[in-house]
Amino acid sequence: MPADRFRVEVEGRTLELSNLDKVLYPQAGFTKGEVIDYYTRIAPVLLPHLADRALTRIRYPNGVDGNSFFEKNAPAATPSWVRTENLPAPGSSKGRETIDYVVADDLPTLVWLANLAALELHTPQWKVGEHPDLMVVDLDPGAPASLKQCCQVALLLRDRLAADGVDAYPKTSGKKGMQLSCPIAGTQSSDDVSGYARRIAQELEREHPKLIVSKMAKNLRPSKIFIDWSQNNAAKTTVAPYSLRAQPVPSVSAPLTWDEVAAGAAGKRPSARPYTAGEVLKRVDEHGDLLAPLLDLGPALPER
Repeated sequence: MPADRFRVEVEGRTLELSNLDKVLYPQAGFTKGEVIDYYTRIAPVLLPHLADRALTRIRYPNGVDGNSFFEKNAPAATPSWVRTENLPAPGSSKGRETIDYVVADDLPTLVWLANLAALELHTPQWKVGEHPDLMVVDLDPGAPASLKQCCQVALLLRDRLAADGVDAYPKTSGKKGMQLSCPIAGTQSSDDVSGYARRIAQELEREHPKLIVSKMAKNLRPSKIFIDWSQNNAAKTTVAPYSLRAQPVPSVSAPLTWDEVAAGAAGKRPSARPYTAGEVLKRVDEHGDLLAPLLDLGPALPER
């Protein structure tokens, strides 16, 4: 076996790891070995959020400064023990009717993906064969708006959703924005969920027109926060909690407390700088999984 490859046992599965010294985040000097180490250590809180969900990966074989590619289909050399599910592929850019998706239910699969430089992990709001059990809204700041304004909108959204009996849980995107995730009953279609999110976004836009926009057009977004309700479309995915992001440093889509969001709305932490892998591991040691409530079903969303 070449010197840059070696076999490891992970929960009874044999994996061949390679090029562990390869730097995938040049600005931070963060290597593939460190990526694998992060995903191994974060697995206890990450895997429950990936379980039973078709996984879209964004791979960076030559690091975050190199070319990347989206990967939905299981690659040709997928080990036989990796779970795959043949599912409809709405919106497939290659015109496929179905795709053999990878489902990351266990640590060996997560390590295998990390070894493929699958830095970013994205999931839909539904589990295999089921209706959506999550509603997600993406908060995207139009410059010069920043995470501070995202936090302000997140608080408005939290309070509005609470009036309908819907709990919301915040996380950073790992880039410049935020997401709110809400556990729901798993009894309504993606169209129903998306329609409800759109109505709430439009309502808040009417109430706060200088801060919020609900339309996707780029020319409407400067200085405002776009509430992207379309994340609930059946063809859409959202970056998973605890996933790395392809930024100059190994930033993470990190769960937040509502106290932190309130502090951010006041111009304090969270700052414009995303949390990094090492910081998120420390946060999990301190807080556990702040998004654990998403693993249980919530209420049905109100109809029109």
